[in-house]
Amino acid sequence: MDLSNRTVLIVGGTSGIGRELARRFAAAGSTVAVGGRSPEALSELAGEGFGTFGIDVTDSASVAAARDAVLARYPELDTVVTMSGVMLLEDLRDPAHFEAAETMIDTNLLGTVRVIDAFTPHLVRRGAGTFITVTSGIAFLPFPPMPSYAASKAAVHAYSEALRAQLDGTGVGVVELVPPAVAVPGREKVNPNALPLDDFATEVMHLLSENPTPHEVLVKGVLMHRWAERDGTYDDLVAQRSQALAMLPGREG
Repeated sequence: MDLSNRTVLIVGGTSGIGRELARRFAAAGSTVAVGGRSPEALSELAGEGFGTFGIDVTDSASVAAARDAVLARYPELDTVVTMSGVMLLEDLRDPAHFEAAETMIDTNLLGTVRVIDAFTPHLVRRGAGTFITVTSGIAFLPFPPMPSYAASKAAVHAYSEALRAQLDGTGVGVVELVPPAVAVPGREKVNPNALPLDDFATEVMHLLSENPTPHEVLVKGVLMHRWAERDGTYDDLVAQRSQALAMLPGREG
């Protein structure tokens, strides 16, 4: 992927990984627009020179309106990144967890589908372009305190695979970005093993620039998650990660 002359929309790019990738694409020479829900963050990004658009991926009307506004301003749009995501803890012994499950599936999975559906006709008409979906190492190696997050990201992986197959021959590619735990601003101390954001973004941009662009962008820090089943480490790692269930209220492990 030539990163120097693309026109990129990053949906969910107002913070964390998405915001850093927006800056990296811009630094490489691409034109970058960012969509999100936070007016304050969008205002800050507009001040940095990005195109900004309000969008709520859980609302089909909001997604359609944002699409129309983006394409009116950037008719040459060729790359759409679907970054929107919510990560919540759930105790499956408590039926009240369902609200969190519903929120994550609506945002992480259905939000991704809404954005892809909105921009597929445009990219197919162009005959060239790229969707970049975002999953997680947790899609391949579950983190037991976050079951619906894992399920939603595993679903986005499967959806990305099917989308790639269905768009074969149209000129539209599908790239899946699979982050490990990344130390985003304000959460650097949450996980001491998290990959520094700067290192993660540098590795991602290097992998995206490879020819051919990989179907899955796998930084070194996520390989243990992605290939746990293949490598025979899956059961031990899930058992190890299950110790984190102690973080749930009322649990001792």
